[in-house]
Amino acid sequence: QVQLVESGGGLVQPGGSLRLSCVASGSIISIYTMGWFRQAPGKQRELVASISNGGTTNYVDSVKGRFTISRDNAKNTVYLQMNSLKPEDTAVYYCNARLGTQLSWGQGTQVTVSS
Repeated sequence: QVQLVESGGGLVQPGGSLRLSCVASGSIISIYTMGWFRQAPGKQRELVASISNGGTTNYVDSVKGRFTISRDNAKNTVYLQMNSLKPEDTAVYYCNARLGTQLSWGQGTQVTVSS
């Protein structure tokens, strides 16, 4: 089972940027599909972006053109670069690793977009 630790969240003004990091341990993530999810208060957790072990990326429509997911397998780390942030991006962001039916989650990092 892979363990995941997110970092990089915080408070940012609308239009600002943040980069989230997810460091994995316990397993090499190069074979995993990695994803970033988010959950806002009172809402269901949603998939924001994912990247396959081959590097194919997928984004929810609301973040296309603003967010970029990437992975550095040598560092066992996945990133989410978030630009042009909006108040509606406010949520707890979770890192996810998937291999077949095996799922692992991080503890989450809070992102707050507010003036």
